[in-house]
Amino acid sequence: MSAYKDPSTSSKPYRDPTPLPESVPKVQELGTTSAPLKSAAFFIGAYCKDYNDDFMLCKSEDRDPGHCLKEGRRVTRCAQDLITKMRENCLADFDKHWNCLERNNHQYNLCRKVERPLNKCMFEKLGLVKTIPGTPEGQKPIHEVEKPIFTGVQK
Repeated sequence: MSAYKDPSTSSKPYRDPTPLPESVPKVQELGTTSAPLKSAAFFIGAYCKDYNDDFMLCKSEDRDPGHCLKEGRRVTRCAQDLITKMRENCLADFDKHWNCLERNNHQYNLCRKVERPLNKCMFEKLGLVKTIPGTPEGQKPIHEVEKPIFTGVQK
């Protein structure tokens, strides 16, 4: 017989057997699934650019995961701040967009109609613009094209 005990039957709250040291600043997790994170990804990239850059520089200095915990916590706090602001200012548009991504296998191209109002709200209320890295100079970004032409899959 196995010694497995169902955690849902326990009256005690879960306690991490390997807590982080006190020197590592505490931070709450974002508490979102992948769809809201994907919906907010480009805005998080713009809003948290400085923290992301510091984290990536730290990662390039030393491959030890513990080396960059403080920088990683700063990135998480920044993303939490932005998700909170998105919920406060653009909740309906944000919910529509991430729910569309959830229903459509996280494919941006299938959710462009509900993405446009979110982009507009983020610009008007938070001053953030969605920019896709690597977009060719002088070309309209794909998320702003009104009627994109889809072609067959190349072989």
